[in-house]
Amino acid sequence: MAVASVEFIDPREPVAVIPILRAGLALAEHASSILPATKTYHLGISRNEETLQPAIYLNKLPEKFADGCKIFVVDPMLATGGTMVAALNLLKERGVDNKHVKVISAVAAPPALQKLSEQFPGLHVYTGIIDPEVNEKGFIIPGLGDAGDRSYGTDP
Repeated sequence: MAVASVEFIDPREPVAVIPILRAGLALAEHASSILPATKTYHLGISRNEETLQPAIYLNKLPEKFADGCKIFVVDPMLATGGTMVAALNLLKERGVDNKHVKVISAVAAPPALQKLSEQFPGLHVYTGIIDPEVNEKGFIIPGLGDAGDRSYGTDP
């Protein structure tokens, strides 16, 4: 039997879930069902397929989060880390300390994890699996395809 550490979330303390649209919505739905008092703030960030740079097209974050607010940023795929870095920079601009932020993903790749650990010391990242590589198009290999399309049945 293994030993695991846990963190209790007091339901009286503020909790925010920030899904990266559109794929993050599926994870946010589950978080809200577990923690019903959660506030959800949406971020729309797309990735330029040629430059792999993130572009923010929707930002529904508050100007300031409640003191001590636990923040969960959810995105099923962490490939290059660019999208998550853009999201975390928005939190940093609002004075959020990394110790209050948890990143939740289904699949992550080493380039994203490396980038996040370098740029956001103390950040906690939780993922279901780490796939070994990212191809020249910035896709996780083997990955799972387009998580948003898979979640919402719009797979081409």
